[in-house]
Amino acid sequence: MKTYTTFLLLPCLVAALPASAQTAQSTDGLTQVADAGADVIVTANRDARPAATVGQAVTVLDTATITERQASVVSDLLRQTPGVTVTRNGGVGTATSVNIRGAESDQTVALIDGIKLNDPSSPGGGFNFGGLLIGNIARIEVLRGAQSVLWGSQAIGGVVNLITRQPTEQIAVNARAEGGSFGTGQGFANVSGKVGPVSASVGGGYYTTDGISTYALGREKDGFRNYGANGSLGIALAENISVDLRGFYTNGRTDIDGFPPPNFTFGDTREYGESEQWIGYAGLNAALFDGKFRNRIGFAHTDSDRRNIDPDGTPTETFRGIGRNDRLEYQGVVDLSDAIFATFGAEREVSRFSTSSYGGPVTKGRARLSSVYGQVAVTPIAGFTATGGVRHDDHSKFGGETTFSGSGVYSPNGGATAFRASYSEGFKAPTLYQQQSEYGNERLTPERSRGWDAGVTQRALGGAIEASATWFHRNSRDLITFVSCPAVATTGICVGRPNGTYDNIARTRAQGLELSLLLKPVEALTFSASYTYLDATNRSAGTANFGRDLARRPGDNVAVNLDYKWPFGLKTGATVTAIGDSFDNASNARRLDGYVLTDLRAAFPIGDHFEVYGRVENVFDARYQTIYTYGQPGRAAFGGVRLTY
Repeated sequence: MKTYTTFLLLPCLVAALPASAQTAQSTDGLTQVADAGADVIVTANRDARPAATVGQAVTVLDTATITERQASVVSDLLRQTPGVTVTRNGGVGTATSVNIRGAESDQTVALIDGIKLNDPSSPGGGFNFGGLLIGNIARIEVLRGAQSVLWGSQAIGGVVNLITRQPTEQIAVNARAEGGSFGTGQGFANVSGKVGPVSASVGGGYYTTDGISTYALGREKDGFRNYGANGSLGIALAENISVDLRGFYTNGRTDIDGFPPPNFTFGDTREYGESEQWIGYAGLNAALFDGKFRNRIGFAHTDSDRRNIDPDGTPTETFRGIGRNDRLEYQGVVDLSDAIFATFGAEREVSRFSTSSYGGPVTKGRARLSSVYGQVAVTPIAGFTATGGVRHDDHSKFGGETTFSGSGVYSPNGGATAFRASYSEGFKAPTLYQQQSEYGNERLTPERSRGWDAGVTQRALGGAIEASATWFHRNSRDLITFVSCPAVATTGICVGRPNGTYDNIARTRAQGLELSLLLKPVEALTFSASYTYLDATNRSAGTANFGRDLARRPGDNVAVNLDYKWPFGLKTGATVTAIGDSFDNASNARRLDGYVLTDLRAAFPIGDHFEVYGRVENVFDARYQTIYTYGQPGRAAFGGVRLTY
């Protein structure tokens, strides 16, 4: 506790020193990042830094790109990103997994305005991207490769960082309304501005759809409804001190299919799931020594409440899960010189959960995780930046874990050519469910990974051409897997656990190639394409599935985007996504065929503040599945109007 007291007092001791800069996770910092292009990266250093100094692979989707592509859900944009695989068990709103470079979905860290999102009551503890709508999101960064040094547990595959619309100097209004196929309608609005020392951004939205049948052969439509709100408030107490308050709220209902009697095979049912999530943040920022030393002390709270209902069952509530995280953190960012930049901090997280099924007993659990980390970036000569970091975590159940990382980027010709390479370690703490549920094993240790990547980016003709290639490799060990147990066991881990338990027994290897190409021959035309080759296999020696492909990891993934702005204002575009074959199960006995999706879009301005737009998704009505027997939408058309003032 003495360490945390020092962190709390430090900014106050020298607060009178003049300064202007703030950390990237302050309201002022987020405002600058949200409006920035791809030449600025925040996720790799937890502070806004030039992309030319980042040695890791990062994809940026800025406001212009998000608006241009007209996607409704975040996962549809992520699917077009190199190294990312998306699986969804039905239509919009159903459970959606995002896998980065072949890692598990719960090995992906999801952030919103710097706040870590996860659900301690879910078995894997990951984030469900199913109900995450574009809404008022202004920027998305996808960092590929482990980043546990700065972002802690779960950052084995990578990090998805979402930044919402932030306060503006003048009053600004952004709104849109849209409708279309499957009885879909949505509306979102955000108002921002600044009065004196107070800046604010407030928004909200509603989305509803009748949906499609979750069961691929079913006829009953499974709908989805979601409403939510976001708010950000910044108060400048002095030139160098500010206070941030942020809040997010979502409430959703998703119809699902199940296994009805008497055959208990997958089919249409009246089941549905409800979810509610609260996220709150309060922070104090102090920038010292003319902005060269930037401090942030914050407290974040996330609260998730999920339940599944079967109106035809007894009891009707089949599952209830409540998860809660409370995180106290300090972050310091310091420019030691023009050539040396450092990020460091400490965190203390307390997680709680409670679950129950079919009216049975309630299982509860709690764990604490305390962390310290530091990372230094050095630019000894022009064009070369080396970064290294270390983190130590202390868990109330499994003990300590230390991770390291290092990266470098070098350009011999002023940025026209850039060579990048990184080494990174990742870890994922056992979840509360895996440790403390009725299937729990309190002897579990963290999942661990070691990986590296190396690549080159080439720019030409003043940025009209940009091409990149990256090879990556990662080994993961001690992965936690559910172990089925016999009714009576006299030896081994199954003693006293007739219903099964969890154990650190699996190993995997993922490697592959990421290629991307950007062409902008004229200002009005943009062509971008990416290709990912992935080889993700089971390396658990002595098991029946050794050497087999990991489930739902397509070996090939292609995404192409073409956009053109006509002289009279019309904007047109197309997206083609091609996903290769994969296997639905670990034994590779059930194949999922590859598929190609084609989307078309157009937008036209009306006056200075309005724009009408429309798109057709899955133009050729491809029939496909990302999970066996779970349906996906066919051809669909949507149209709407957008207001910017």
